[in-house]
Amino acid sequence: MKKLIHLLLAIAPLTARAQQPQQLSEHALKTFEIFKTIVEVDTSKAMGNTPRVARYLADELIAAGLPEDDIEIVRMGDLAALIARYRGDGSSGKKPILFLGHMDVVEAYAKDWERPPFQLTSDDTNFYARGTIDNKFGVAQLTSTFIRLKKEGFVPTRDLILAFSGDEESGMKTTRMLAYERPDLAEAEFALNSDAGGGDLDINGKAITYNIQAAEKTYATWEITVRNPGGHSSRPREDNAIYDLAAAIKNIQGYRFPVQYSDMTRNYFKVTGEQLGGELGEAMVAFARDPNDPAAADRLARESSYIGTTRTTCVVTMLKAGHAENALPQSATATVNCRIFPGVPVSEIQGTLQRVVNNPAVEFQQTYEATESPVSELREDVVDAVSEAVNNRYPEVQLLAYMESGGTDGMHFRRAGIPTWAVSGIFMNPDEMYAHGLNERVPIKAFYDALDHWSVIIHELAGP
Repeated sequence: MKKLIHLLLAIAPLTARAQQPQQLSEHALKTFEIFKTIVEVDTSKAMGNTPRVARYLADELIAAGLPEDDIEIVRMGDLAALIARYRGDGSSGKKPILFLGHMDVVEAYAKDWERPPFQLTSDDTNFYARGTIDNKFGVAQLTSTFIRLKKEGFVPTRDLILAFSGDEESGMKTTRMLAYERPDLAEAEFALNSDAGGGDLDINGKAITYNIQAAEKTYATWEITVRNPGGHSSRPREDNAIYDLAAAIKNIQGYRFPVQYSDMTRNYFKVTGEQLGGELGEAMVAFARDPNDPAAADRLARESSYIGTTRTTCVVTMLKAGHAENALPQSATATVNCRIFPGVPVSEIQGTLQRVVNNPAVEFQQTYEATESPVSELREDVVDAVSEAVNNRYPEVQLLAYMESGGTDGMHFRRAGIPTWAVSGIFMNPDEMYAHGLNERVPIKAFYDALDHWSVIIHELAGP
């Protein structure tokens, strides 16, 4: 493995309150500046602010020396995607590398949060705000790395391309455009995604493993609806749409899809379990040894971080019903979101749900075409580069391929024929993951410890 020419910076983790310019490198300060700026812009679907963030990031890259002609903001209605090409000298003869992230976030309601969701705050341990982990951490780290490398005079041996989507959380229109409609991006040899992957820490802060996301479950959503004529609330009838829908929901809640596994997931649980130890670690090892062990599968099913790795999951996420407080409901609808184990047809899952609901009057409507994507098999040069970045911080930590229980932009790039691996620079305890949840946060130490992550990877894959 070739060695980096430059020395890695030693950055001390500091709280936002304690940051002093003389204590942090120029790169650290710029990364925090970008992070704070974009976190404090509400880029949820309803706000239409992704063009604003795209413009800000583009201006920062231009100011650092990237030619304006190599940066493009692609507008799609009130959405935007950002494409920025860092040109190499072509000496390697290799195709470009894509670097993925998304600028949007899920909604956050201030009344529900303990802290303002779109103001970056901190305590002695964490930065707090919507998007701090998903995915403005990755966007800020990648953007500032491009800026750093440009200012250092780094000339890659191949082109490097940022491709930031604007609606990963709400339909992926911009993602589909980037993955399927851009021949200039389709020429990439592979993509590295900032929106997943990363290292696991135990409760004592010890690094257990580093996880490379190489596969994702299929994302599919149905609206299930019950209808009837309704009537006046003073004259109740037995076939109340809300009651019938509630029965269907309870049936879905009570159903557990059968255990599924692959060589990837079994190896992941074997290695992680051996490192983790304790009751949970023993369950992981037992599952790896025999996925049909009911006790091991049940133990993993109680862990939100791991249940999605062992089976298909479907959960009700939204409800709408009724039209007046003094009228019987004429319809009631629930949204059911499923994350389907690779290789299982979407039609099979709908059939299972219909059997579980056990009411032919319940209508099923799939909301949009599901995306099934292949596994991206690990390749040596990528693993070596990520190993270099990871082992600079945590020597001897083992790298593992894993399947994401959620969905990222990566699924579309894989489907488009571009091998994609998610390799975030984050290291944290998975039980502290609050992406999409209240009081979303990222550990301050993890933020500053990740500053060299992408620089090392790029030097390894595209350095002279």
